[in-house]
Amino acid sequence: MPDELRHLAGVPVLVCDPAGPPVATEQDALDLIGAAFLGAEVVAVPANRLVEHFFSLGSRFAGEVMQKFVNYRLRLVVVGDISRHLAASAALRALVHESNRAGHVWFVADLDALEVRLRATADPTTRPA
Repeated sequence: MPDELRHLAGVPVLVCDPAGPPVATEQDALDLIGAAFLGAEVVAVPANRLVEHFFSLGSRFAGEVMQKFVNYRLRLVVVGDISRHLAASAALRALVHESNRAGHVWFVADLDALEVRLRATADPTTRPA
């Protein structure tokens, strides 16, 4: 499936193809941001599209990618199982925990979990987990 614009909980989301090219450079992140300008507010990137050094915080790549999305006022959502990376890094676990408490970058298991989060943020009486 190619990257496609979907509406989840009423929010336009660019859902990236799991078989698409890896996000290995800042330019790759900017390419996703450019694609999102077709109307998306959120970019959902499968975890398997992120290169290994994204999850190694010492490389600073994750921070650079996340900052690009923040600068362009787009939400970045990493979708998929990252448990292997979390088990290997306390720093990454802390980053994921703090990111999921805020609104700009989330890490979720699947698109259903993303939809639940989006629905919760639209309802001011609930707070996402």
